[in-house]
Order: sequence, then structure tokens, then C-alpha cells
Amino acid sequence: MKILILNAGSSSLKYQLIDMDGERILAKGICERIGIEGSSIKQSAGGKVFERDSFLKDHTEGIQLMLKALTDPEKGALRSMDEIGAVGHRVVHGGETFTGSVRIDEDVKAAIRANIPLGPSHNPANLMGIEACESVMPNTPNIGVFDTAFHQTMPKKAYLYGIPMEYYHRLHIRRYGFHGTSHRYVSKRVCHFFGADYLKSKVITCHLGNGSSVAAIDRGKCVDTSMGLTPLEGLIMGTRSGSLDPAVVQFLANSEQITVDEVIDILNKKSGLLGLSGKSNDSRDIEDLCAQGDEGALLAREMLAYSIIKYIGAYTAVMGGVDVIAFTAGIGENNHNLRRMVVDGLGYLGAAIDEENNRINREEICISADHSKVKIAVIPTDEEIVIARDTLAIMSGRPVE
Repeated sequence: MKILILNAGSSSLKYQLIDMDGERILAKGICERIGIEGSSIKQSAGGKVFERDSFLKDHTEGIQLMLKALTDPEKGALRSMDEIGAVGHRVVHGGETFTGSVRIDEDVKAAIRANIPLGPSHNPANLMGIEACESVMPNTPNIGVFDTAFHQTMPKKAYLYGIPMEYYHRLHIRRYGFHGTSHRYVSKRVCHFFGADYLKSKVITCHLGNGSSVAAIDRGKCVDTSMGLTPLEGLIMGTRSGSLDPAVVQFLANSEQITVDEVIDILNKKSGLLGLSGKSNDSRDIEDLCAQGDEGALLAREMLAYSIIKYIGAYTAVMGGVDVIAFTAGIGENNHNLRRMVVDGLGYLGAAIDEENNRINREEICISADHSKVKIAVIPTDEEIVIARDTLAIMSGRPVE
């Protein structure tokens, strides 16, 4: 079966076409600036590139152009859109409604819509992608795979906040966590990589990118994760502050005479590595600046490493130990300096790094020394294959693993 994977943003559509017979990527592409002047599509398939600048009024037009690219006689990957057996959609916020992937129907769409207050930046775009597919491909099944679902195994002591319970019951304020498909893939993959039994292992996964989170997976179940009600909680990130005293919001609003919404915008878009360095949110830029001795960049990197070390320590305590630690995503897979700093801070666990292996980026590799008491690896994430496998399982009537 050929499955189309769709990740719809507010003004973009990222996609992959995967032949599940061998899990081969047939094509991948992106429609950008949907609804904005300068819309375009770029797709690679079989070594050939399809590019076109064309104004896209909405996501429906974006999907129409995507299908045109996929079925292009010279640069496409399909003879007909009828070859697409199903579409797997990344949906960011499933709230407490979804503990796994599901076939999308009107009830599922209503639930995604009801969770918009929890995911205002993402769920509306995800819905647009779903409804655009329904419009353009009315006979093709749609499957929803939720970022939050993997974390629904957390116990109440981990997901509740210390606020009056009425706010949980009435407004559903709690920790949800994100990057669930990545943590799910990487935690299973790293156990397979080391030949460990996933259902008997204590694993900590570090998804480090412009958005970052850490998760504790105890014997196959997520028991805690660093992001919360929104992706703002947890680690220092590219432009997000991560966890801080909630009174900072009030203090900034009063001191700067700005609204709470404006403060949250600062914490989401002007903080983290960008705010600390004063120069960039890109880890590659931070590394270049660190090499030049830039004090702001050095502090930003040190604070990021420190926050990762703290979460790993906390989750080791929560699980009563740790067997495996995995680094993944853009920073986790590519920043050997940061990985070394983190592992150096875990000496009390008996963790030790293999300096030579650690300098290898962008591939699955063990980076723990032979004498390390904790196995540590870099595992490139693959959220698309998780979505594709779930989609295939649901279409085949099999349980989702």
C-alpha cells in the first residue's frame, strides 16, 4: 500500500509518499506560503525535482497542486492519485480524547475541533489539511496520529498541576506533552539498536531541536515528559523560555505595561537560545559563536545542557534508574559538543562518552564508552514512518503497536 503522510501547518503542507512494501520513500515535498503571495511547491521524487511558484489560496489548492506534482508524468511518483491507499495526518493536540491513532470521521473531527483551545496554533491547520483531503480525495481514508497520544500513559501524579482541581475538571488544564511520535519511535528503536527488551527497559529520550522535550519511558510506557499544557514548558529551546516561575509573567506584564498575551509571545518567540545569546536561535550559529568565544552563546549552550541534565536526573529518579539514553532531532543528532556536555554531567550515573563515536553526526550510533554503565546512542527520528505504520495497521485491521 502507498500511504501519503501529511503535516499541515497554518501556511504550509509538508508531505511524504511511502510505499509500505519495503517502507520506501517515493516522494517528499512541501507547499509553502499558502494563502500568502509567493506560494510555491518543491518536491523530490526518484532523483527528480518538481518546483513551481503558484499562488495557493488555501490548503485545498495546496493539496491539488501536491497531487499534480505526485502524478506528474516526468517528475512525479504516481500514475494516478487512486494509487494512494490512505492519508496519515499528523495532529498535534488530541487532548485526553485520543490515546492512539484513529480513522478520521465526523466525530473525530469534532473532537479535534474541541481541542483547539489546547492547540490553537496547530489543530486548526491540522483540520484544514484533513478537510482539504476529504474535498480533493473523497474516497481515500484519512487516519489521525496524535502528538499527545503517547504521553497519555502518564499517571496523575505526573500530569496534574498543583492548582485547584476544578480547573482540571472544567478546563482540562494538565500536562499533555508533545513530540509523542518521535519519543515513541526513538525509545523503541534505541532498544532494538542495543538488543534490549523494550518492555523491560528504562529509557530516556531527548528530542532536541528548535522545540525540545525529554521523556521517561518505563517498560514501554511514558511516565513523564517535559512539555506541558503547551510546548512552552520544559527545556530551554530555540526561541522558547522553557519552565520558569509563573510570577515572571505577571512581573513582566506589570513592569513593561504589556498584556499577558504579549508576555507569552515573548516567552514563545523571543526567549531561549535567541534571547540568551541575543543573536540566534539556531544551534549551528550558537556553536559557531561559541567557537569565537561569544559569552552570550556560551551561556546559552551551557544553560541548555544544564536543563537537559536536570531532566535526565529527575527522570532517572522517577523510574528508579535508567538503562538507555537516546539523543534525537536536529540538535540531538548533530551537536556533538552539547551531547558531550550532557553526558559529562551524568558521571554520577556511571555514564561515559566515546569521544570518537560522539563526533559522528546524523546516523544511528552508540556514543557511550565501553565501560559506561548507561547505554547512550544517537537515533535519528522518523515521525513519518510512525504515522505510516499506524495508518497501515488501521487500514489492515491490525492493532497499532
